[in-house]
Amino acid sequence: MTAARDPYNAFLNHSDAPVANAPTGPLAGLTLAVKDLFDIAGQRTGCGNPHKLAEARPAERTAPAIQALLDAGARFVGRTQTEELAFSLTGQNAHYPYPINPAAPDRVTGGSSSGSVAAVAGGLADIAIGSDTGGSVRAPASFTGLVGLRTTHGAIPLDGAMPLAPSLDTFGWFAKDIDIYERVATVLLEDSGAPAPSRPLRLETLESLLMGDAEATEYRRMADRVAAVLGAPATAPALPQTVDDLYWAFRRIQAREAWEAHGPWLTQKDRGLGPGVKERFEFGATVDLATYEQASRMRNAFRDAFAALLGDDGILVMPTVPSAAPLATVGFDELQAYRELALRLLCLSGLSGFPQITLPLGTVHGAPFGISLLGPAGTDLALIRIGRRILDASQGS
Repeated sequence: MTAARDPYNAFLNHSDAPVANAPTGPLAGLTLAVKDLFDIAGQRTGCGNPHKLAEARPAERTAPAIQALLDAGARFVGRTQTEELAFSLTGQNAHYPYPINPAAPDRVTGGSSSGSVAAVAGGLADIAIGSDTGGSVRAPASFTGLVGLRTTHGAIPLDGAMPLAPSLDTFGWFAKDIDIYERVATVLLEDSGAPAPSRPLRLETLESLLMGDAEATEYRRMADRVAAVLGAPATAPALPQTVDDLYWAFRRIQAREAWEAHGPWLTQKDRGLGPGVKERFEFGATVDLATYEQASRMRNAFRDAFAALLGDDGILVMPTVPSAAPLATVGFDELQAYRELALRLLCLSGLSGFPQITLPLGTVHGAPFGISLLGPAGTDLALIRIGRRILDASQGS
């Protein structure tokens, strides 16, 4: 895609092998962009790092989840930027021009699915594929005013995709509206038959992570919109683990698995990692097996307690992220501080493996600001359909 046709720096131009799609199907007539972590037959996968791209060979086959969308009629229009090795949350890859947030051009897109979210928010693609390990669908969707679902872990295969932290990695996507979002879901997800969650809950400790009065006021307004459809949420008892403990369990699991996946390649020679990404991999190298196993035990205990809290019908109403997207001009330390606060909200879905959807119901500081619903495992389709009801009701009010 030329610069004139891509004013948001969403796309990359290193792979131009033709990609065939079925002429008919539930996604016929819709355009598809793919995050540069997923293999496409005949194309190289760069994973956001020029060294990785230079060493890559054209893929022999397309990732099955991508192929399913092509077989459903979606037409491929290009590869999108990802942050380096998918290990960041801001959308700023040191090796490429930063993607621009079409909904708030002075703010970051969020990452690591930065190009995909910019492509859809900017009207350059109807559907764009992302991935979510630490929040790389949910945060960018909130930042740009889109729907974004972190799927139940393992519900959609990640064959043919670069791993970051396999026990946390999930497939995700963006779409220009909730109707298309659901159409993609019906192609990729099996209906588990799980009942739609109907018992709304809230955890006060999560709402305390909002960054200021403006965020708290807007969050209450969004929560009232959700309550108008689902009913007022009950205040749930505190979980046995603190948010800080869960954050550190997540960080250590993610970092150790990321180092296991990429450490051998990174230690062969200097790979020119950008700031932030470099330090995260270095931290991963320090997480020993005993620390990882301790974090995994905490994850298991949290998952059990959280599953008991939700039961079959619980649905947690919560902030997606602590505020609007950070300004693109802020310094490294401020971006890091935002990331660490955001991960305290985002890690619940990651550690549990349960699905979470963010809905574009709010605005703060003149920029998009989402609210989330988190349900039991396997309720992905139900969450999308509940999200449709909430969005429809909000637009009609």
